[in-house]
Amino acid sequence: MTPAPESGRRANLLDFDLEGLAAFCASLGEKRFRATQLFRWIHQRGARDFDQMTDLAKSLRDKLKACATIEGLTVASRQASADGTIKWLFDVGGGNAVEAVYIPEDDRATLCVSSQAGCAVGCRFCSTGHQGFSRNLTTGEIVAQLWYAEHHLREQLGTRDRVISNVVMMGMGEPLQNYSALVPALRVMLDDHGYGLSRRRVTVSTSGVVPMIDRLAQDCPVALAVSLHAPGDALRDNLVPLNRKYPLAELLDACNRYLQHAPRDFITFEYCMLDGVNDQPEHARELIALVRGHGGRGVNCKLNLIPFNPFPQSGLTRSPHSRVAAFAALLSDAGIVTTVRKTRGDDIAAACGQLAGDVQDRTRVGERIARQRTVILKRAPAQAEAKES
Repeated sequence: MTPAPESGRRANLLDFDLEGLAAFCASLGEKRFRATQLFRWIHQRGARDFDQMTDLAKSLRDKLKACATIEGLTVASRQASADGTIKWLFDVGGGNAVEAVYIPEDDRATLCVSSQAGCAVGCRFCSTGHQGFSRNLTTGEIVAQLWYAEHHLREQLGTRDRVISNVVMMGMGEPLQNYSALVPALRVMLDDHGYGLSRRRVTVSTSGVVPMIDRLAQDCPVALAVSLHAPGDALRDNLVPLNRKYPLAELLDACNRYLQHAPRDFITFEYCMLDGVNDQPEHARELIALVRGHGGRGVNCKLNLIPFNPFPQSGLTRSPHSRVAAFAALLSDAGIVTTVRKTRGDDIAAACGQLAGDVQDRTRVGERIARQRTVILKRAPAQAEAKES
């Protein structure tokens, strides 16, 4: 439930889940069923104008015109990939823009949604993290990405049927670091009066914010994907800095707790394949031991191997296809369900790890990464010399 806006300010109705909208309507002296009608108009029919809502009393429509709005995001640009992927850049004000990506497939159509302008986690292989962090998105800004994409695509395809079947919170940002805006947005996606998506078809991806994983299990359990990327703490500390705060043992404990509430009986572990960094047979064997042996019972999981999508600032390169295949074979032979993600939209920088809108960085991340890279480069010759000796 999203709180009502400050007095004198028009409320953006995209900010409300159904409970929040019911409370807002109650403040106008209206009954709950009016909120349900309004919610359907906005989300199921994509209405932008209160005058379109012909089954609402004119008196209510007049009230809404005076104190509310349905305000989406401005599309700054649209790019279409040769494979059918579409990427939109949405202006969120203050010099910031975020990206959302539509990925059509034979059996589903997925929208990848952003939760923050930038990201404060700073994973080495993610171009968003290299931009730094500006601010959290509001619930309305998260929902607006789905609202626009769904109804724009319906119009483009000439259909009234639902187009988007899956939503993944895998765009710009760490969703669980914007928890208060995320949960109402998820509820809008799941609500039968909204987009009617099943919990199995809405996925939150996290780099491992352990306390918020536990809260999500209680508040709004959906499918969970965890950015793992390394089989041990030393390597993961380097690739995913959040690991220093929530190391692997704590993270996997949280995953097992989440499984008690999750709509699926497994956690998806995402593993970005980095040439010479985390893609060797010994890494695969350590990963098998980790997910099979943690806590004496392991974690029921699926491994999603992601070919790295290079960008200049990372200093990293993609693992060769043969090495990815060999890594996947070791995991599969150990009985772990393993897939290699098909790269989509890389010709328009819409693939995994490539999303990077325009962010007014408040964290000066560029300076910090440059210092970190200098330290790594200075260490490399000494480490090579030590190995030779």
